Amino acid sequence: MLLTAVVLATCKDYAISNDEVVQHHYGELIIAYYRSGFSARDLFSFENLYLYGGLFDVIAVALANVIPVDPYALRHILCALIGVSGIAAAAATARSIAGPRAGLGAAIALALCGAWYGAMFNHTKDIPFASAMAGTTLFLVRIGRRLPSPGTADVAAFGLLAGAALGLRSLGLLSLIYLGLTITLNLPRRERGGRLRFAARSALKALPAVALAWLVMVLAWPWAALSLLNPIRGLLVFSEFHYPIRTVFAGRTYEMADVPRIYVPAYLLIRVPLVTLAGAALGSISLFRRLYGDDSQQRRRDLALVFLTAIIPVASQLLFRGPAFTGMRHFLFVLPPLAVLAGVGFSALLDAIEVQDRRLAAGVVAVVSGFFVWEGVTLVRLHPYENLSYNALVGGLPGAFRRYDMDYWFNSMPEAVRKLEAFVRDRPPVDPLPSPQIFSVAVCGERVAFDHTVTLPQLHWDFRHEWSESEFFIAPTQMNCDQDLDGEVIATVERFGVPIAYVKDRRAIVKRPLATVAGAEPR
Repeated sequence: MLLTAVVLATCKDYAISNDEVVQHHYGELIIAYYRSGFSARDLFSFENLYLYGGLFDVIAVALANVIPVDPYALRHILCALIGVSGIAAAAATARSIAGPRAGLGAAIALALCGAWYGAMFNHTKDIPFASAMAGTTLFLVRIGRRLPSPGTADVAAFGLLAGAALGLRSLGLLSLIYLGLTITLNLPRRERGGRLRFAARSALKALPAVALAWLVMVLAWPWAALSLLNPIRGLLVFSEFHYPIRTVFAGRTYEMADVPRIYVPAYLLIRVPLVTLAGAALGSISLFRRLYGDDSQQRRRDLALVFLTAIIPVASQLLFRGPAFTGMRHFLFVLPPLAVLAGVGFSALLDAIEVQDRRLAAGVVAVVSGFFVWEGVTLVRLHPYENLSYNALVGGLPGAFRRYDMDYWFNSMPEAVRKLEAFVRDRPPVDPLPSPQIFSVAVCGERVAFDHTVTLPQLHWDFRHEWSESEFFIAPTQMNCDQDLDGEVIATVERFGVPIAYVKDRRAIVKRPLATVAGAEPR
């Protein structure tokens, strides 16, 4: 409840991301497709979004039609609440494996991971997908314990969440692979015939979940309904798909098609808090070494499943070198299983220590809690740029500056715009006439985010082909975008002494008369 309250109180602090405009329109096109009786087929030619499911976007558009709230603010609230549900799913999974203490540890580990918390507000595809996958893991654990006759409610819940994942990204096919792994991990130690019968019965009981997942998927992803193999085709397309986007890794710039194999694993190592990585390592070790006082075979099977959901995507990226960019953005869905492993790992460690010395166990709790408090303080100081948290392996945010991905969504635009507006207000007008002066502003970001933030009628968006004549320039330091235009730095958005975005005054460079327009209206 506390986390939900914090989310609702701060969701207005996050900017509109680069992808939200096109994603929201994609949702509108899907709804138009169904309303037209499948005749309005613009969605199949709208950029490449037909390769994605539009579940979140459809829900967001539908809610925006009935709730009198700015649609982008509504998207942020919805996405953040889904992110909280992902935390709850991770906590429930850890609790079901190792008890309440493990569940609490998993919840804290994920909530205080800046890569997750900072993404909850405007990663409107990656966070819903990751939360859906976290939910499938929870119900796979529950299903595995009752095989070959799982509960109907668990099967239905898994099917709905697997369908939701597929209705967002074709990578949701992993959930069906994990279903097969769940059956395999829970095979009884009997003669081969008995194991085959067990597997057959389990698969038969799971078929309704697959059918339900397919139904949810095709409703949210019309292109998938055109052919039974389209979800697989979509996954294969993405495995070879490369945007003309650059990314930075260890101070070197790469095209997304050329990133090194260790790109994603390395970003995970430097973005996830070290305390969480340590806990996840303990949880992984417990698969092979007895750390529990009351260890059970079922608990090890459950933990093995969680371990595989964390390791398979990263190992696949490492082995097959699929496309990757903007850090670990597309791999946020491995964070919940890492948090589960951390919660279980710390709980297992405390179980082992408590048998020997309760005071030592209390000391370990204090140390681990101290590390988590430090992470929480760091996120508070970064707010609303929690997504820029880096751990000590690279020296935190100062060490990552210009060497790793920074504010790629330009969440700092609202703060930068407010600083520019304060600068303009504090300077007396050059033109003595009462009409407001009009200043052109070049922005290294999306126009919608600018228009939703700016309040002064004097400031208007300048299109990129007109940048050389712009009087002001706002840009993040991500990929050195701030260096695209010269000018006097008049304001800086910074955290921990690191510049996240700059505001530059270029009027001395362009040297042209300041235009005035009577009755100018805010954009």
